Amino acid sequence: MRTGSRVLLVLLLPVWGSAAAHNGDLTVRPTCNPGFSEEDYTAFVSQNIMEGQKLLKVKFNNCAGNKGVRYETNSLDFKVRADGTMYAAHQVQMSSKQLILMVTAWDPQTLGRWEAIVRFLVAEKSQHNGHKPKGRKTVPGELAQQQSDTLLPWRQHQNANGLRRQKRDWVIPPINVPENSRGPFPQQLVRIRSDKDKEIHIRYSITGVGADQPPMEVFSIDPVSGRMYVTRPMDREERASYHLRAHAVDMNGNKVENPIDLYIYVIDMNDNRPEFINQVYNGSVDEGSKPGTYVMTVTANDADDSTTANGMVRYRIVTQTPQSPSQNMFTINSETGDIVTVAAGLDREKVQQYIVIVQATDMEGNLNYGLSNTATAIITVTDVNDNPPEFTTSTYSGEVPENRVEVVVANLTVMDRDQPHSPNWNAIYRIISGDPSGHFTIRTDPVTNEGMVTVVKAVDYEMNRAFMLTVMVSNQAPLASGIQMSFQSTAGVTISVTDVNEAPYFPTNHKLIRLEEGVPTGTVLTTFSAVDPDRFMQQAVRYSKLSDPANWLNINATNGQITTAAVLDRESDYIKNNVYEATFLAADNGIPPASGTGTLQIYLIDINDNAPELLPKEAQICEKPNLNVINITAADADIDPNVGPFVFELPSVPSAVRKNWTITRLNGDYAQLSLRIMYLEAGVYDVPIVVTDSGNPPLYNTSVIKVKVCPCDENGDCTTIGAVAAAGLGTGAIIAILICIIILLTMVLLFVVWMKRREKERHTKQLLIDPEDDVRDNILKYDEEGGGEEDQDYDLSQLQQPETMDHVLNKTPGVRRVDERPIGAEPQYPIRPVIPHPGDIGDFINEGLRAADNDPTAPPYDSLLVFDYEGSGSTAGSVSSLNSSSSGDQDYDYLNDWGPRFKKLADMYGGGEED
Repeated sequence: MRTGSRVLLVLLLPVWGSAAAHNGDLTVRPTCNPGFSEEDYTAFVSQNIMEGQKLLKVKFNNCAGNKGVRYETNSLDFKVRADGTMYAAHQVQMSSKQLILMVTAWDPQTLGRWEAIVRFLVAEKSQHNGHKPKGRKTVPGELAQQQSDTLLPWRQHQNANGLRRQKRDWVIPPINVPENSRGPFPQQLVRIRSDKDKEIHIRYSITGVGADQPPMEVFSIDPVSGRMYVTRPMDREERASYHLRAHAVDMNGNKVENPIDLYIYVIDMNDNRPEFINQVYNGSVDEGSKPGTYVMTVTANDADDSTTANGMVRYRIVTQTPQSPSQNMFTINSETGDIVTVAAGLDREKVQQYIVIVQATDMEGNLNYGLSNTATAIITVTDVNDNPPEFTTSTYSGEVPENRVEVVVANLTVMDRDQPHSPNWNAIYRIISGDPSGHFTIRTDPVTNEGMVTVVKAVDYEMNRAFMLTVMVSNQAPLASGIQMSFQSTAGVTISVTDVNEAPYFPTNHKLIRLEEGVPTGTVLTTFSAVDPDRFMQQAVRYSKLSDPANWLNINATNGQITTAAVLDRESDYIKNNVYEATFLAADNGIPPASGTGTLQIYLIDINDNAPELLPKEAQICEKPNLNVINITAADADIDPNVGPFVFELPSVPSAVRKNWTITRLNGDYAQLSLRIMYLEAGVYDVPIVVTDSGNPPLYNTSVIKVKVCPCDENGDCTTIGAVAAAGLGTGAIIAILICIIILLTMVLLFVVWMKRREKERHTKQLLIDPEDDVRDNILKYDEEGGGEEDQDYDLSQLQQPETMDHVLNKTPGVRRVDERPIGAEPQYPIRPVIPHPGDIGDFINEGLRAADNDPTAPPYDSLLVFDYEGSGSTAGSVSSLNSSSSGDQDYDYLNDWGPRFKKLADMYGGGEED
């Protein structure tokens, strides 16, 4: 605990009244600031707190009577009642000397929240017994006695009990600053000083939002005098309050006093007019609504303080368009903005929509001082079913042919003044009488709302020639309360039925008869007659066959009598489950003709007309008796009782059958055939077997089974040679077959060798044409005609093809004779296909051309041509020794006689003297 004299901080508040008098535009009014009465509450409690025990009571004022204020704590152990009483939610054991809680007050109307600190201190027994009753709120001075680290020091004073009470160093009430002040700035708010400034030099400073935090430098303080200023006009709508902390330090920066909280509230001015949330509001109300029916709510917000008249908005209706049936059809709640009906007579069929101009004014609706704004409310009168549908006429008529369905007979038109294409307008039609069998229905046209009388069940002219229907119309939605159906909501519909030619029909279709198969041709089976429904038409019916798969039946064209045209066989492929079906046609001679079909089913009763057969027809058995036997099955095309059990037996003729074979019956359908003797030579044997069924009378059949007897191996299976022998082939036949196989294999081998050789020759052939027919350039050798002067000594062998290639190989690369074939690998020319394809010929020619172009051995051999030496010269001398001198004795005049071809030569050599 700090000792010695304490400092007293003095807060100097400027007199806003004098400032207002000086400025002439400020009015000082007492204001209410919502919040707790204390920022910090303290209570002494016992270590054991009972459930429901009251601890203290916090005081809160929201400036509106605390209606609806709710309290909360940050602890589940303690709760606060609506009157501010704080109590234990359950039994609590205090584990420490101190417990700090946060109490929050919440106003659901303004959505404001306020907080206060609550401290619970565990009291000693002496305090608990009398000095400090539990649950009593303690003052901050008593808290300072219990806590040495308090931020609210008090000045010490001696009392009668010897205790020195501390007083707070800083006692600063909230500072109120009006918004939109005109200055001049900076404008002084308060002065802060400490009583220690007489002893030491103190420097003052402020921190917080508006000082050293954004927005910066809204407030400033003189560090020496402690005067705090506001530096610019305030805007409550931008920020309604500021929380600053004031500090006092010595010249060395050491804290002299504890920091103090400064709360600055901006006083609201009426500088904002109400603003509607929407400029246009849309609402609706049912026609015929009673006065007081809610329509809609319009809302305007004022940025000014809602706790003052500046932000209290009131509403009123300025105009209503149209003013029918009354100029005041609606009214508005001035405080909530709820628009309700005030007069009766809303009728959508007369007025479908109202436009209402609503005005919102602050200053509690004072039009002289308040600011106003307007919005438009569009009220749509919604339709109710207050107009029943009515037929445009009382009777309707139509006509329908008999036996027709989905035909529209008549269209029923109605009139309904309610809103089109709504449940109040959509018509529903019902037939209330005249159609007990349900031949008709009425469907609604969704576009025109007309009723379409439609046939859903075919009518018969012979039964009903006309219908008299009574129909009723109503809406999808029920009529509004108090509205009665109109007598015009019912009408009569007369429907006439016209007669048409109907097709004859067979009364019994399908008709089933039963008879035994095999009845003779021409037997009368039944009469399959049809009925013509047209009783009022004199018409004849004729019959014909439409389907008779086996062509077994005939029908009398006049009376429909059916007779057999062939023997009916139950075992035929045309029979399905013992039933034969035929279809007949009955046609009348009406206009137009009509026909109907009928099906006759004949159930054929089986008779024993099929002898049994044996399976298999061929079998195989070993030449010696063993377990190898032949299983035999009897089959009969008839059905029970004309089938099994069957009797199997061997015939007595020939006698060898019963001598070599024996048959054993296994059951009614199966038997076994086996050898009777110990050995039977291999071969093929025809074994006749007589099988008899159980019909009445019974039928029998002798079936022959080809049995192959063959030698068998130890497993009881026929050997290959034995099987061949059993097939009846002798040794010569077997040898002939083997020789044929060898010859065939030899021919195949020779053919393969010949194909390989031909393929090899094809690859080795370079050109597709004969070398003798090669038309490319070559050196042609001509016969020698003898030499000229002294040319007999020439070595003509140099002009011939050399016998050896040594002198060629020794030549310098790139220099060769023109008549020599280059030495090197010869390219392979492409092989022409055996069966050329039109597309392959062009490819073959192109490939041959590329091979020839890249073939260095193909003539002509283009290169530097080197001619061999052909002799030492001629005794005739050089040709250059000849000249055209005319000094010789040679006479060339005879050239003029040789004709025009030698004229030039004669001019050169024969005309020298003239020149």
